[in-house]
Amino acid sequence: MISASEFILNPDGSIYHLNLLPDQVAKTIITVGDPDRVEEVAKRLDSIEFEIQKREFKTTTGRIGDKRVTIISTGIGTDNVDIVFNELDALVNIDFKSRTVKTDLTQLDFIRIGTSGSLREDIAIDSFVVSAHAIGLEGLMHFYKYQRLISEDVICESAAQYLQDLAGITPYAVSGDPALVEAASKFCVPGITVTATGFYGPQGRVLRYDLTRNDFLDQVRKVKYGNLETTNLEMETAGIYGMSRLLGHRAVSLNAIMANRALGLFSSQPQKTLDLLIDKTFEMIDLM
Repeated sequence: MISASEFILNPDGSIYHLNLLPDQVAKTIITVGDPDRVEEVAKRLDSIEFEIQKREFKTTTGRIGDKRVTIISTGIGTDNVDIVFNELDALVNIDFKSRTVKTDLTQLDFIRIGTSGSLREDIAIDSFVVSAHAIGLEGLMHFYKYQRLISEDVICESAAQYLQDLAGITPYAVSGDPALVEAASKFCVPGITVTATGFYGPQGRVLRYDLTRNDFLDQVRKVKYGNLETTNLEMETAGIYGMSRLLGHRAVSLNAIMANRALGLFSSQPQKTLDLLIDKTFEMIDLM
């Protein structure tokens, strides 16, 4: 039995942070960062059966055709990803009455719809990138036995180690689900996503204060694995991929490119670009 201090439930029996009950989550889950974006995505649903928000975690569950879909906001960063993915997994794989792990486990499909900045001149603003692999610079997976459990998925670990001395951190690397990545590659450029622990200094941005390494972006661009290069920087993908692999789920991260860091440019139509990615995502879900 999992103790009350580790597996925390609210007085109504819902899980602590997300405020959800087991029957309120679908097997296909779209994650977004911004709570306001949940409503934008949910507009594509044919019907809505449930909505709730607690803190930055907003959830809508409904249907598109016969397929049940949950849309949930994680907020920014892999610290929130750790909360959301553990609690979503608990909703389907832990018996709330006995506080024990179920014998028959349920696999979930996670699709992240996010915004990102490209690292290369040839990754155009308003295009889409699918993260075939992700390199984490924020450290979440170091608190789990991820190398033992998902060693077969950490296929670009040697590439990640190139960044070992970049900022005094130990990177980790993990892959998206191959089938979902292949499906998304029909409308996205596949690449390696770098997940940072922040938006400014940890992504090489300078406003008023100098960085420890002024060549941060140049060094990140040098990382390659097979025929793939580092394509973009953001703040959630490596954590999403790591937690999904550890817990036995499938995940893919889709990135709308809003900025081109190499050219110093930002999209003039961010909402239009995001709307198109959402539409493409639902087309992919319809075929799953």
